[in-house]
Amino acid sequence: MTMAQIVLIGLFIYLGSIGSIVGNTIGWYALGRPLVASFVVGVILGDVPLAMTVGIPLQIMYMGNVTPGGAVAWDLSYATYIGTAGALVFGKGMNSTEVIGLAVVFAGIGGLVGQLMWNISYALNLPLNRVANKYAEAGAVKKMFIPNVVLGQLIGFLCRFVPALIVLTSMTAASAQTDFASLIPGWVTTALGVFGGMMAALGMGIILSFLYKKQYHIVIFLMGFILVTYFKLNVMAVAVVAIITAVLYYAAASRKEAGNA
Repeated sequence: MTMAQIVLIGLFIYLGSIGSIVGNTIGWYALGRPLVASFVVGVILGDVPLAMTVGIPLQIMYMGNVTPGGAVAWDLSYATYIGTAGALVFGKGMNSTEVIGLAVVFAGIGGLVGQLMWNISYALNLPLNRVANKYAEAGAVKKMFIPNVVLGQLIGFLCRFVPALIVLTSMTAASAQTDFASLIPGWVTTALGVFGGMMAALGMGIILSFLYKKQYHIVIFLMGFILVTYFKLNVMAVAVVAIITAVLYYAAASRKEAGNA
């Protein structure tokens, strides 16, 4: 990776965090999602297909990740950007299972660093409450942006951008000196790839448990699964047909209810 690429990825790691300057909707819930993050890294590093190869499993793996009360158990932004970047840097020539396994390794490193820096930023933000209280007591409303925007964003930027630069630079230096991937036994990357697949299945199961309203809904899901897996139909085509079917079913059901009323 070049320094420009490292800086760009580090910047997106900050933008994809909770409370970044672009807000949670664009940041944490858009740029911070694994699928979007992988695409961004793929564009920056010039290998979107390989990035999406690891991005889809990471997205499904972390589907069940929640932040109750702001408690971050695993930093998705850090994990995905670092994991995808590591897979693209060291995964050249590997098969898809090995690349996914490698992405899981680096995602683990990134997620751990992100979790640590999140707790540090929490601690550093505590004194800002006193600054805000002083401005509030003095009635200096126009100065309230200083602790909230200026100092708060500065702490968030330093706690995410700087560590990301260190991690990404270290990865680049390691890739230039030796083949990091060769240091990891094949069975480790294969095992991690299998584990990643299991986590993906768990994430999908959690989502489906919320979607099922009636028992026969499982038949609809299995129909789509069979069409894609065994009939080798395009996923997008099956999704479009499913949407059309759902709209027609909803229209017919609404008319029936209106007629009965």
